[in-house]
Amino acid sequence: IKEILLYFFYFIFIIVVFGAGCFWCVEAIFLNLEGVDSVTSGYAGGVSENPSYKEVCSGKTGHAEVAKVIFDSSIISFEQLLEVFWKTHDPTTLNRQGNDVGTQYRSCIFYYNENQKQKAIHFKKELNKSGAFERPVITEIAELIKFYPAENIHQDYFELNKDNSYCKFVIQPKLEKFKNVFYKNIKAYKKK
Repeated sequence: IKEILLYFFYFIFIIVVFGAGCFWCVEAIFLNLEGVDSVTSGYAGGVSENPSYKEVCSGKTGHAEVAKVIFDSSIISFEQLLEVFWKTHDPTTLNRQGNDVGTQYRSCIFYYNENQKQKAIHFKKELNKSGAFERPVITEIAELIKFYPAENIHQDYFELNKDNSYCKFVIQPKLEKFKNVFYKNIKAYKKK
């Protein structure tokens, strides 16, 4: 039975890691999507083992702030997640999102398998070909070597700190824009 459950998990629940600026924003957005089972804030793409938030913020570890998204592919597709990813941040700016500046805030996708890699590369090429953005999409697409969960204080940050000024003035407006565009895909949406 254990093998059957693992088989089911690996073919229905799929993992991808996204970096799109501050991981608090990324986590808040993806947690709202129907079909997303869990989102964990963390670090990926760097060279040091078990980095801390302070070390990542120094820019010396090479890690990006990321969110590991576990999703049910029978409810939401990888392509739909890519669409949300690219529409909810600026993938044309190098190492920055708004006032957050540094390599830890770069736009990046860390894929788990060749299928994800090919789809992400294709989607990025199509975005650039279509002129969807005024500047070229420069999102890094790389294999996930290691994901490190962030400290507990960074998990469910928006949900637990809605009165925090960063949450009010940065995350909340971004979340509202996301909900206006993707309202049919959010967990609370009910067809009328």
